[in-house]
Amino acid sequence: MLVVPVVVGAVIAGATWRHALLLITWLVAYLAFHTTGLWLKASRRPRYLPPVRAYGVSVVVLGTALVASDPALLRWAPVYLGLLAVSWWCSARRADRSWLNDAVTVVAASLMTVVSAGLGIPTTPAGAWPAAAVLGAYFLGTVPYVKTLIRERGRRSVLIVSVGYHSALLAAAVAIALLGGPLSLVVLAAGLLARAVLVPRRRPWPSAKAIGLGEIAATAAVTVVVLTLV
Repeated sequence: MLVVPVVVGAVIAGATWRHALLLITWLVAYLAFHTTGLWLKASRRPRYLPPVRAYGVSVVVLGTALVASDPALLRWAPVYLGLLAVSWWCSARRADRSWLNDAVTVVAASLMTVVSAGLGIPTTPAGAWPAAAVLGAYFLGTVPYVKTLIRERGRRSVLIVSVGYHSALLAAAVAIALLGGPLSLVVLAAGLLARAVLVPRRRPWPSAKAIGLGEIAATAAVTVVVLTLV
């Protein structure tokens, strides 16, 4: 979820050295965000501060270099500061595993498709927003889906949310196809729905390794479909 949006945006725009700097900065920024969240969750205990400082300083240095290469990136600052505030508020309340925090993280990651696609050029390519929408819809679906396999395993209400969400994605893909859109979206959405229905019913339960490999395969399939559309 961290890497794919940046890579897709870079492909849409035509990759340059700035995209490599953006990816590194984004990954370090995530580490700074994550360690700060842990510090807040731990009631600001001093022993959690060293990684916060280390990653914080690193992201300031990298971020300064990135903004110097393209000052227009600053237009995204209010958006990400708002998302960051919500997420850290969740962490401070020890709700870092909440649906709200998961959704905010997905939105932040998906928007990186547009950020990356518009890096260093005056106008963001038109295909960036649809690509971000497809990636965002997929990653948002992983929130209830993964919960059905790990933290909320066996909980029927979460399974209903997951299946219902993926059913809605399939309905949307069919509607888009009827309006002349690509059939690949229908095939993709049908596969994701089948996964949401069948995998949580497996016995014995899938291992963490199997779940991770499945997510890699699904993300790769989504990425391929997105790149064929832009």
